[in-house]
Amino acid sequence: QVQLVESGGGLVQPGGSLRLSCAASGSISGIYSMGWYRQAPGKQRELVASIISGSKTYYADSVKGRFTISRDNAKNTVYLQMNSLNAEDTAVYYCNRLPAPGPWGQGTQVIVSS
Repeated sequence: QVQLVESGGGLVQPGGSLRLSCAASGSISGIYSMGWYRQAPGKQRELVASIISGSKTYYADSVKGRFTISRDNAKNTVYLQMNSLNAEDTAVYYCNRLPAPGPWGQGTQVIVSS
């Protein structure tokens, strides 16, 4: 099983940006689709973005136009560039495969607050 380690979260002011990284312990080139999920306090985990081998991407309506997902198969890493952050983006962010997620990593906390 490939293990996933998320990083790059932190405290950011509204309107700011963060770039999250998801490093895999093994090759992700054979994983057709990878995604970023988030879980806000008291809410269910939701998929916010995904990318398939190649370049086709999906974004939840709430982040469309602000977030960009990318993957570097050579580095076994998936990224999430987040711009124009707002308080509703506050959550723990996780990466995982789709459609059937494997074991979850520890996630990375994003707090958007002034």
